[in-house]
Amino acid sequence: MEKRSNKYQLTLKLLKLSSGEEVNDIKMELQFDNHDELFAIINRLQEKDPFEDKQQAAEFAIGLKMFSEVMLKNRKHPLFEELGTVFPTFIKKVKSL
Repeated sequence: MEKRSNKYQLTLKLLKLSSGEEVNDIKMELQFDNHDELFAIINRLQEKDPFEDKQQAAEFAIGLKMFSEVMLKNRKHPLFEELGTVFPTFIKKVKSL
């Protein structure tokens, strides 16, 4: 039985390099699945505003949920060994905000 998941598309476009040079042709579109409803999570974190910056709250939510989904799909991978015990505690802390 296939797990149900939400399907997303993320568009990432480089607007300007740190040198100040504007760039218009570097872009990536990424389609991915996530078991969570990301917009609801982003909205909740922006409402709680833990960093006193709603933009950072959205960046944090997107990054965390994309990272955690990859970690869940690859939980036995050696790269995630150390995180296996502490990550659930961290997620509980985030949810308790």
